[in-house]
Amino acid sequence: MKGRILTEKIITDFSAYLKSEEKSQNTVEKYLRDVRAFATYLNGVEVTKEAVIAYKTELLSESYAVRSVNSMIASLNSLFSFLGWTDCRVKSIKLQRQIYCPEEKELTKAEYMRLVNTAKQKGNERLNLILQTICGTGIRVSELQFITVETVKCGEAVVSLKGKTRTVFIVKDLQKKLLRYAAEQGIQSGSVFVTRTGKPISRMNIWREMKDLCEQANVNPNKVFPHNLRHLFARTFYGIEKDIAKLADILGHSSINTTRIYIISTGTEHRRRMEHMRLIL
Repeated sequence: MKGRILTEKIITDFSAYLKSEEKSQNTVEKYLRDVRAFATYLNGVEVTKEAVIAYKTELLSESYAVRSVNSMIASLNSLFSFLGWTDCRVKSIKLQRQIYCPEEKELTKAEYMRLVNTAKQKGNERLNLILQTICGTGIRVSELQFITVETVKCGEAVVSLKGKTRTVFIVKDLQKKLLRYAAEQGIQSGSVFVTRTGKPISRMNIWREMKDLCEQANVNPNKVFPHNLRHLFARTFYGIEKDIAKLADILGHSSINTTRIYIISTGTEHRRRMEHMRLIL
């Protein structure tokens, strides 16, 4: 147990290990952020299982969501496995599967349409098309780099991320919009969504531009971030197809349990379905 102190060298070695495991950049950054937060909490104190349990309790007392705490614990457990400190691993918090999602967190189709129209009114055609591309294909914001002039012309993009490869189809209406936009911007090849200097637009820039639409579009800013567009795609697709296995493939999920999180209905929809059961005489 002696000498189990989290040092910057250990964190650097862990970073190299994660990259060798072909973890995505966002995953690596997330794991390192969680590990550094734990190191700050320890403040030079030795790593023990008791210390990890105390940290988990501390996070809960600070009103972190259970899912967030479990995510942080998963990062730490990965570090401990890498170091061979398996006796320091702790269990995640058991969480009952949600049967419906809070309405204030999920973006509706009407709200999405208001955001798209507002982007158009503000003259931000790039953002307008980014919103439609994410919501119309179900891709992650980090996968926008695979939407190139070449893939748009083909009508499909091969996305390789997180050690997995899948094909994303681009419907004809979106195809026409993207090709017209690329032509207007003088983009003849490569990524469609780029900055003025020709670099792929960053997740942070997209997030900030989306937030700037909220007031004019009359949409709660807490609902507006790129991943919620992916959720809207998933709920809309499932509402038509009712095929969760196919949806999991489209979204690039390894587990259907992950896909289930995307398609849970809002409390209002859940209540309406219960009312239609007519079991109260």
